[in-house]
Order: sequence, then structure tokens, then C-alpha cells
Amino acid sequence: MLTLSQQIINLCNAFTLEFILKAAWNTLTLSAIGCSAGLIAGFIIACLRQTRHVVFLPLRVVTIVLVELLRRIPFLVTLFLIFFIFQGIGIDLSFYFIGLIAVCLIASAYMAEIFRTGFESVPKTQIEAAQTLNFSHRQLIQLVMLPQALRVVIPPAFSFMVSFIKDTALASQLGVVELTFSAKILISRGYSSFLIYGLILLIYFVMSYPLSRLGKRLEQRLAAGKTARDTSKSGETQSNPLSTLTPP
Repeated sequence: MLTLSQQIINLCNAFTLEFILKAAWNTLTLSAIGCSAGLIAGFIIACLRQTRHVVFLPLRVVTIVLVELLRRIPFLVTLFLIFFIFQGIGIDLSFYFIGLIAVCLIASAYMAEIFRTGFESVPKTQIEAAQTLNFSHRQLIQLVMLPQALRVVIPPAFSFMVSFIKDTALASQLGVVELTFSAKILISRGYSSFLIYGLILLIYFVMSYPLSRLGKRLEQRLAAGKTARDTSKSGETQSNPLSTLTPP
């Protein structure tokens, strides 16, 4: 049995480091592509749910059903379901691409719900006022709803993305060689569980901590901008008391 110091030396050889880096890269790409696809698709789905055009009704119904299903089915079940669907129709995809499709679908469903909550936080009076001014649906989203919804969307969105990095470990159940699966392989080769999982923990932390800090910084910046605008409006009201009067 090798000592801990000998295992650390062996762990630093080129072959093992390359293996760990490839696994970390798989985890990073699964997370990054999944979150990016989730942000884009989730925003589009949420915008689609805001429109009341009859033409988009069938598409709205389909997206609502898919979002509700994907949010209520465990990630692992979704993963295997996609795997067996592709097997059933005769399309041979690698485990990595099946995992990638699964994470993109799941992220899209959760991000769609986060954006929907953000849009619904916008006061209805502002939406009605914009519609009275004949704003198009794009203008309504871009100029009225999105700037205000972002303050509600950013905290849960970044919290979800940080958690999502860890959830990609479930792709290892399908055979995707990401960080968790690589840890099992290295332990089976005789490395200490404490050493390997400590290293994996450190890599996960390095991936998720900057994202967490970025989310916190954006949240503070948006909050500071709102406070500055509110203070400015309050100052204008105080400097012009007549602005608070309403005609008889």
C-alpha cells in the first residue's frame, strides 16, 4: 500500500493529470453549454408564454407541458429516457452527447420558469400602459419587462447554475467520464478516497465559486442602480412639491 505522499507524486504524472483534466473539461463543457442553452431557450420560452396571439397557442401549450414535465422528472430519469429514445429510433450517439442533450433540456425548463417569474413580477399597470402606447411585443419585453425582471431573475438563475455544475455528476451514471466518474476510476486503481475526492471537491469549488461571485456582484449592481434611481425620483419630487398635487 502506497503512502499518501507517494500517491500524490503518482497523481502528478502526465497520464493521470491529463485524465483528470479531460474529466474536468467534460464537466465544464456540460455545465457551460447546458447553462448557455438554458438561458437562451428559457428566455425564448418565457417570452412565448407572454404572448396571447392565437397563432402561437399550440406552441405555447407544447412548451408549457414540456417545462412542467422536465421540472418534475428526476434528472437521472430524463437522462435514461433520452438514451432509450435515441436507441429506439436507431440513432447512435455517444454518452457525452446524450448527457449534453439532457442537461440542455433540463436547464431550459428551469430557466424558463425563472424568467417567467421575473416577467410576472413587473407591475401589470406598466404593461397595460405600454400596450396603450402601441408597443410591439418585442418592445414590451425589451424596454419594459426585461430591465425590471432581471433584478428578480439574476439571483435564482445564478444559484441554479452553480447547483447545476454539481448535478452534471449524474451523467456519470450513463458512462460519461466527468469528474465524479474519474474519481471512481482513480480510486479503483488504488488511490486514497480521501485524496481523490478532496481533489475533486477543490476542482468543483474552482468552477462554481467565480460564478457565484459574479451573480452576487450583478445582483448588487442592479440593486444599487435601482436605489440610485429611486433616490433621484425622490429628490425631484421634493424639489418640486407641485408635482405631487393632482387636479381637482
